[in-house]
Amino acid sequence: MRRSWLLFSQTVTILLAAYFVVATLKPDWLRRPGITTQSTGVTLLEAPASAGAPVPPVGSFRQAAQRASAAVVSINTSKAPQRNPQANDPWFRFFFGDQGGQPQVGLGSGVIISPDGYILTNNHVVEGADEIEVTLNDSRTTQAKVIGTDPDTDLAVLRITLDRLPAITLGNSDALQVGDQVLAIGNPFGVGQTVTSGIVSALGRNQLGINTFENFIQTDAAINPGNSGGALVDVNGQLMGINTAIYSRSGGSLGIGFAIPVSTAKQVLEGIVKDGVVRRGWIGVEPADLSPDLMQTFGVKARNGVLVTGVLQNGPAAQAGLRPGDVIVEVAGKQIDNVSELLTNVAALKPGTPAPFKVQRREESLQLNVTPGLRPKPRQVPR
Repeated sequence: MRRSWLLFSQTVTILLAAYFVVATLKPDWLRRPGITTQSTGVTLLEAPASAGAPVPPVGSFRQAAQRASAAVVSINTSKAPQRNPQANDPWFRFFFGDQGGQPQVGLGSGVIISPDGYILTNNHVVEGADEIEVTLNDSRTTQAKVIGTDPDTDLAVLRITLDRLPAITLGNSDALQVGDQVLAIGNPFGVGQTVTSGIVSALGRNQLGINTFENFIQTDAAINPGNSGGALVDVNGQLMGINTAIYSRSGGSLGIGFAIPVSTAKQVLEGIVKDGVVRRGWIGVEPADLSPDLMQTFGVKARNGVLVTGVLQNGPAAQAGLRPGDVIVEVAGKQIDNVSELLTNVAALKPGTPAPFKVQRREESLQLNVTPGLRPKPRQVPR
């Protein structure tokens, strides 16, 4: 018993001596992780440093934002002021002074979609601009050239000539579902690149009176003036759409923003780069959504589709046998429920290539092959 007690007391003595030495010479070894004593005597709690690269917190969009932000640019435009026709008249200048005015400037965003320097943005961002300056996320600045525009979708393609250009990865906007998380990246109000988050609020928004062809992604991610032309990306940093418009009474974000799907933007890009313009199908009809009054007037029996109220003489539809009173039910195998869907699906047809149309004529169901023509250029309407 005595021997055991002696052994225990010696062990405790050695441990206490070791503790005293460590506490004196290496006190940091004895501190709990995360506690740091400052020279002021104030004890602060700090998280322990993680080894290697920092791990994003759960639910963070850090990686998606980092992947996509490098390819989002700021666009500054300038337009020469319009001079009064009488500005050179000495009497006019005597009474009204020099009416030269200041250049009109604009602000927007864009997305680098190719290492070759192609940039997607909104048509209204660069419309009428004399000079277009692009600022990259790494602070490099250069002049941009307009390759082509498409007012029908409010898209424009620019190009810059710089090396080491970051390009965004294109995603599949057709796979988006309501409730999916998305990020909006742009340069709102010129404060610098900003990332906001939200969800997909709705898909296929149309009849908003913004563009001719509307198939918008609606999101509650904050989109403000200056975000136009910026990127809407998913949680993997892949491009889902080009931010284009907001619903607002005050000019700021109310959580109702709209983006052009990347599937549409890709078609516009390919058309502009390849042909200089976007070639769309056109059949020459005057369509109308079905309503009880129109159905009674034309004797329509169909319950879905788009009513043809007028047909252009010698146009593609007339040559294929379409008549006023017919109801277009399908175009190239795709069901048609409203005028917007008809315009979008006809525009997607290749001019000069026949396409099947399913038509309801009173009680009779017909299958017609319509060879679409090239859609005429739209008249420019001031925004």
